[in-house]
Amino acid sequence: MTGKAQQKAIAKAVLERYPESYAEALHINVGKNTPAPLYQWLLCSLLMSARINANQARQAAAALFDTGWTTPEKMAATTWEQRVKVLNENGYARYDESTARYIADTTKIITDRYAGDLRNLRKEAENDPERERALLQQFKGIGNVGADIFFREVQVVWEEHYPLVDHKAAEAATDLGLDSEALADLAGKRENLPRLLTGLVRAALDEAKDDILKAAA
Repeated sequence: MTGKAQQKAIAKAVLERYPESYAEALHINVGKNTPAPLYQWLLCSLLMSARINANQARQAAAALFDTGWTTPEKMAATTWEQRVKVLNENGYARYDESTARYIADTTKIITDRYAGDLRNLRKEAENDPERERALLQQFKGIGNVGADIFFREVQVVWEEHYPLVDHKAAEAATDLGLDSEALADLAGKRENLPRLLTGLVRAALDEAKDDILKAAA
């Protein structure tokens, strides 16, 4: 493992190459901790946890929201055929039909059980991270990976999860010579941690290790 000064340089290089978290790149202000952004980010977590290229998942999510389906109420008014069409036309062809059903099921649970507001899930779990994770995984299509993606961003405002370093980000950090347990310190501010974690994941996907180490040298 590299020394502390070098680790800081590597973390800085990651953040300079990837300055935005996935949510920020999709213009989802999770930090507001309000119903619409939380719902949108849950759908992104669902899409991004499938075995599909992350960029394709982001493209599909952006297309859904650009169509105007940004709240549980608006999504509930769509048909399965409409959702399949948007997903299919935006890089999600392999999983369009099943994902269209998952979106409907997720939207119904949020509406019926949580009154359209994921903060009510947090309230039901009494701010307990493990209970929140268990409740989140009751949504079809959200497993451990999807929960990791969701809480990676939401930890900025659901402080009971901070500092969370998910498995994929930890693996990417180790590959770059970083101490995965020190990522919160390396990120500095709390809001920078999701950016750093996202950057690490993207660096691994992009096979950008050599470029980042060169920039940090």
